[in-house]
Amino acid sequence: MGCCTGRCSLICLCALQLVSALERQIFDFLGFQWAPILGNFLHIIVVILGLFGTIQYRPRYIMVYTVWTALWVTWNVFIICFYLEVGGLSKDTDLMTFNISVHRSWWREHGPGCVRRVLPPSAHGMMDDYTYVSVTGCIVDFQYLEVIHSAVQILLSACSARMMHQVKVPDG
Repeated sequence: MGCCTGRCSLICLCALQLVSALERQIFDFLGFQWAPILGNFLHIIVVILGLFGTIQYRPRYIMVYTVWTALWVTWNVFIICFYLEVGGLSKDTDLMTFNISVHRSWWREHGPGCVRRVLPPSAHGMMDDYTYVSVTGCIVDFQYLEVIHSAVQILLSACSARMMHQVKVPDG
């Protein structure tokens, strides 16, 4: 047997997917992006199932992981279309927050090189509230960072789908 079998590769890819999904989950929580938080949560659970199924030779778990991978790729293609404003989609809507809050992507104000300018409100009654003014100097715009996150998820899913064909489940 070779050093890196299909099973070993799938385990490594599942581990990478877990790390990547957890990183994405953190930044979605910081931006109060509830739709991606829910998707990431489900993804983390199913990747753990796929990891367990691969380690323990459980074909049903691997099948659930396979079906979820197709759904996950579809979700990430939607996110790419959303942030690139393909069709009638607009990144300025509250779709990702389920219209619960006015928050947007955390990367909008905290991306690499971004300088956030805030002004205190003019009303004397709200001293703790700040009014968002502008963000300048970003090296990469926030929508491209979100697209990169989704593209990485698609790449990892495509690689793991390829490895699933090489996983040999023993009979019995």
